Amino acid sequence: MSTPITRPDPRRWWALGALVACMLVLGFDTTILTVALPTMTDQLGATSGEQEWIADSYLVVLAALMLPAGLLGDRFGRRRMLLTGLGIFLVGSLLGTFATSTGEVIAARTVLGVGAALIMPLALSVLPSLFPGPERTKAVGAVSAASALGLPLGPIIGGWLLDHFWWGSAFLVNVPLVIIGIAACVFLLPETNDPNSPKVDALSTALTVTGLGALVFGVVEGPTRGWSAPAVLGAFAAAAVLLTALVLRERRQPRPMLDLTLLAHRGFCWNTAAAALITFTLTGLLFVLPHYLQAVLGHDAFGTGLRMLPMMAGLIVASRAAGPLVTRFGARPVIAGGLTVMAFAALLGSRTDIHDGYGFTALWLSVTGFGFGFGIIPAMDGALGTLPRERAGSGSGLLMTLRQVSGAVGVAVLGSLIAGAYRGRIGTDGLPPAAAGAARDSVEGAQMVAARLGDTALARSADTAYLHGMSLALLVCGAGAIVAALLVAVFLPDGRPTEAAADHEVVGEMTDA
Repeated sequence: MSTPITRPDPRRWWALGALVACMLVLGFDTTILTVALPTMTDQLGATSGEQEWIADSYLVVLAALMLPAGLLGDRFGRRRMLLTGLGIFLVGSLLGTFATSTGEVIAARTVLGVGAALIMPLALSVLPSLFPGPERTKAVGAVSAASALGLPLGPIIGGWLLDHFWWGSAFLVNVPLVIIGIAACVFLLPETNDPNSPKVDALSTALTVTGLGALVFGVVEGPTRGWSAPAVLGAFAAAAVLLTALVLRERRQPRPMLDLTLLAHRGFCWNTAAAALITFTLTGLLFVLPHYLQAVLGHDAFGTGLRMLPMMAGLIVASRAAGPLVTRFGARPVIAGGLTVMAFAALLGSRTDIHDGYGFTALWLSVTGFGFGFGIIPAMDGALGTLPRERAGSGSGLLMTLRQVSGAVGVAVLGSLIAGAYRGRIGTDGLPPAAAGAARDSVEGAQMVAARLGDTALARSADTAYLHGMSLALLVCGAGAIVAALLVAVFLPDGRPTEAAADHEVVGEMTDA
């Protein structure tokens, strides 16, 4: 029996504008924090561990709630839940604006993570139902570019705000962007849903949140408490038990929230794995770079934002070229090539020396953006293209959950690696105990102590110690990208249009079964 042909929604390109507005908000908020962290460290006295929790509180909640968020969108309407997410994001931005302590900032970031968990997968889940195959690639590219456009805009606008106002303005600037996103969704985005989708499983959601939280706690606290400390070992054990229980429970569900049958399909599995590892590498680069530009090279927040623009230039070039290359050669060589380029950029960045100026950083940043664009756009499009329309919400939720888990673990692992390497290298002999503790805690703290005491040797030691930790983190990013490129080259299906169509049918049959 032939499948009836459905006409594409005539409002789809206007709807894409609404989705672009939503993703721009998330991309903007992601990197404005990276510039604000050094300022928060100065004004709030945030320790390196607290800095990691400011970043990871958002990422852990985001990763844990995207699976139920996708199901809520399938069941109750994707536009309705997208608007709910934007509303929650607005509340979190206002809480962060008026926060007065590190704990309040972490709480605000947690609320922002809840809102983002509804926004991100549902913005992507609308694409397969609105756009046919060839148009979907363009739509994914537009949404990815919008998210990426926020990466340099966040530091530039946020940097200017931080140079002229208090650090809470980094949250306040979200408010007009969210209002624009809400208006765009109300007037431009059609409603889509799947009334037969399964209910949200409260126990599975709780297992996800607690399991991921325990995992990240262990990674973040390991360098400070010691990897053999009871609290750290207990956190890792709890994470293993909780996440294993989650997988076992979901395997018994007829319509699971965590649909692991999708991962049994090579197209979805390896495109998702590639997107997750690309996210890990990019998250690592974005976490280490602002501290280097501000604390070591001495640029202000606005100058740091401007100096991250070369990454966007590389991304723009790659986003325009990725589609034609995938059409001609297939997704596998393009994604593997993008990962290889990102690996080269990370390894190049690991060679940064204390005497290098910004020119060398601009070089490997532009290479990073180039590789990111060639990797993430075909990987996301390939994964979304395998999903049946009625499972777009839950499937995109799984895709984005794995990406955000990778990002959260990346921040925790690389942040812990940098902190341990920094403390092991900085020289604080002869300093008063309080000053030595502040200097060992972060490179910003060391620079403050050095300026107050007029100790140029301490400042140079702090710069050298941070560069040592940054080099180790970038080496890990580069090695991970190389391994990912090899896995993609071996296991990812070719992804040409005829095979992608066949993949879609296979996944549809698997899901129906």
